[in-house]
Formats: sequence, C-alpha cells, structure tokens
Amino acid sequence: MPTTEFIYGRNPVEEAERGRRRVLRVWKAPDTPEAKLFELCGSHDHQGIVAEVEPFPYVGGSDLLGIEDALVVVLDQVQDPRNLGAVCRSVEAAGATGVVIPDRRSAAVTAATAKASAGAVEHLKIARVRNVSDWITEAKDAGFWVWGADGRAEQAPWQVDLTGKTALVLGTEEKGLRPRVAESCDGLIAIPQSGKVDSLNVSVAAGVMIFEAIRQRST
Repeated sequence: MPTTEFIYGRNPVEEAERGRRRVLRVWKAPDTPEAKLFELCGSHDHQGIVAEVEPFPYVGGSDLLGIEDALVVVLDQVQDPRNLGAVCRSVEAAGATGVVIPDRRSAAVTAATAKASAGAVEHLKIARVRNVSDWITEAKDAGFWVWGADGRAEQAPWQVDLTGKTALVLGTEEKGLRPRVAESCDGLIAIPQSGKVDSLNVSVAAGVMIFEAIRQRST
C-alpha cells in the first residue's frame, strides 16, 4: 500500500488542506515548471497546483449504519473515477451521510476522483466494503429502507418515502444493478424520461434521487 498519494487542481488541494488527511507538500506554478507538475500527477488538468497527501481515509461500512436518518448512496461496480467523483460532489453538497463502494471492480478515491468531486471527497464518509449485498442486508437490519435504481421500475423517487434511514443503490449505466444486489433492495425506483436516450449518467441519476430525498426531509 502506498504511504502517500498525489492530488491536483485548485479545489481538491484547497479542500484537502481543510479536510481530514495531512497535506505533506504542495507544488505550485510558476515556481514549479509545468513539466514537473505533470510528472508528479500525470495529468494536464492540474491547474498549476499539485499536492502530496496521506492516503484517503476510508471508513468502515458499519460506520454509516448508526447515524440517525442517514442517507447513503451505494454504488454497485461504478468503475469510472469521474463518475464516482461527481456522485460524491452531489452527496456532499446535499449534506447526505456518505457513500458505499465495493473494494473490487469499482473506482476508488484517486486523484481523478478528487478532481471530479471538486474536493468534496475530503469531507465525506466513504466506505469500501467487501460485498455490497451483504452491506445492504446489514443496513436493513439497522433500520434502513433500501431503494435500487432500475430503469424498468414503475415507481419514481417522488412516489416513495425517502425519509428516515435510506440507502439509494445505483449500478453502471451499461448493466445497471447486478441481480443479487437488486434482489437485496426493498424496492426499485426509476427516473421517468421522455427523450430518445434511454439512460442517465449515474452521477446525474444519483443527484436527482439524493435531492428528492432531501426535499422530502425538509417538508
């Protein structure tokens, strides 16, 4: 396991400096040449700043279960770090509790994830779990109601109760939820669509569902 990581971009570095993990060193343009910044982070999207930081501090899956009226987003094998980052940005902006991801066949919190989240990952509880279905079972035992996103479902997010302890489970755009994960949910919901494209980006779908849950909790 690496003992340090590199992140890049103005917002990710700024939020890391305000967050939980220690920032060990920062390189900035014009003091540091462009070629050096690219060498450190491997991306031209660094916006003139790169930082060396401690590894991302994941939480345990059980750490999200005891929080009153928790709202958790569970991602089933979403492998694009930019999608993970965009989801985390919505979760943090909404004030939701956290995110659950599997520790295999899934994007992790990388520099690209931090950049796509605009640094939101630095303030968010993100759990890596061995098995998503098992975590759902534990969540239900802890009083959660678990809704899975499925484009074929007959109920929309605003037609179900998303108050109280709630987990929203989303899969990949191509395959959706795996069958076992879908079967583990208490129910399935879909966002109605009228266009010719038959699927939303997972981060957009997550944002719609998260903010619908927040709306219900504020009324």
